[in-house]
Amino acid sequence: MVKKSSLIKPFLKWAGGKRQLLPVIKKCLPVDIHTYTYYEPFVGAGAVFFELQPKKAVVNDSNTQLIMTYMVIKEHVEALIPLLRDYQHKNTKDYFYQTRNLDREPRAFEGLSDTEKAARLLFLNKTCFNGLYRVNSQGLFNVPYGNYKNPRICEENILRHISTYLNANAVSIINGDFERAVAGADKHSFIYFDPPYHSPDSTHFTGYSAAGFGETEQERLCAVFTSMTKQGAKCLLSNSDTEFIRNLYKGYEILPVQAKRVINSNAQARGFVHEVLIRNWND
Repeated sequence: MVKKSSLIKPFLKWAGGKRQLLPVIKKCLPVDIHTYTYYEPFVGAGAVFFELQPKKAVVNDSNTQLIMTYMVIKEHVEALIPLLRDYQHKNTKDYFYQTRNLDREPRAFEGLSDTEKAARLLFLNKTCFNGLYRVNSQGLFNVPYGNYKNPRICEENILRHISTYLNANAVSIINGDFERAVAGADKHSFIYFDPPYHSPDSTHFTGYSAAGFGETEQERLCAVFTSMTKQGAKCLLSNSDTEFIRNLYKGYEILPVQAKRVINSNAQARGFVHEVLIRNWND
């Protein structure tokens, strides 16, 4: 049995995060999950990854700022913490917009170190409206201030425990395309796919990046899922419960679940929503 730390958990708020679905997801995992190399090509806030705390893993996301923040926590956590403490003291509406607007000034933004960029992302995430990470078509963060009374911007203990875990285990952190991220998977691998959800009526949040994730990308993801199945990897995938998704994954086990969503740019999309878990094996 792998010993896990309860202080290793997501350091960000994230639309579509899986914290409250963990009990359901864990029931769908292989019984011997810790014998596999763990892959998560859309890691986001990493709720499943941090819950399992695998000793060997490959985690990926196309969001460059997000993956940079993972790397800073791994390699420079003691430099990151004082910056977050400073943000904690300076947190005001005016300072939020001043900080948010740095990416509108390319020279100012590029002049920041990776540690400063990571601290900025954490500050914006913890203080923006509804904890939403969203960018516009130019890739600029565009969520307004949240007016929270006392947001926890600097969670030192959690950050240090995450850093220790990432350094003590064989965890590869990469920034790129999901297909490339799982290229090394084989019959000794478990892959959890948690992509931006299919959203034909735009009720599911998909604004993590300027490029978006439409039906063509969903079809490419299904092709990768099928390819990994042929390689012998065990795969589990989360998505919205739509006719399009059910038709794409026809022939695989499809488990309907209900999730409560409290982070979304569309207020009508908050509350209980219908999702599916899709897997390519039977215990």
